[in-house]
Amino acid sequence: MTPLFTDTLDAYVDAHATPLEPLLQENHEATYASLSTPHMIAGPVLGQLLRFLVALTAPRLVLEIGTFSGYSALAMAGGLPPEGRIVTCELSPERAEFAQGYFDRSPWADRIDVRVGPALETVRALEGPFDFVFIDADKDGYPDYYEAVVPKLSPRGVIAIDNTLQGGDVAEPVDERDRAMAAFNDHVQADERTENVLLSVRDGVTVIRLAA
Repeated sequence: MTPLFTDTLDAYVDAHATPLEPLLQENHEATYASLSTPHMIAGPVLGQLLRFLVALTAPRLVLEIGTFSGYSALAMAGGLPPEGRIVTCELSPERAEFAQGYFDRSPWADRIDVRVGPALETVRALEGPFDFVFIDADKDGYPDYYEAVVPKLSPRGVIAIDNTLQGGDVAEPVDERDRAMAAFNDHVQADERTENVLLSVRDGVTVIRLAA
């Protein structure tokens, strides 16, 4: 994977995002100390971007596909309006339990609902509409997740999808994983139901809304 930024620039960008609560910093550190593949965590820049988007859209219902350690859900929870809530989906019971421990200690414990199991089953069971959706799970599942949530998106709803640049390799795919993400990006780009922009934030974040 080709790095998009140098370590020095990464650190500079992190240092110039308004810090989130100390609990999120603790979660970040514990993720690296306790969980495998800790680089999957959203981190401070993406966390603050998600909080911005949630605060701007004022969602009643947020859907997250891919809880991991709970960092991104906590970041989004801090931007919720008073009536807002988050349903977050995690396949791994171990990761869900790790995240739940932080949710329980946060000011938003009663507003974050963790669903353990295949995310598509959870999405199908929810009536919606979804006002904000964050997808950051298994990359092979992205097309199915996208197709499951678009019909349940509220008229002013927003979808944010992480890792859509694959370290920059989507422009010149070198393996099957890169080609799969490039194909997903092309699918979103060609979808006349939606409008999208791919941002070069972290490892790429695509922001999507229903077409006007």
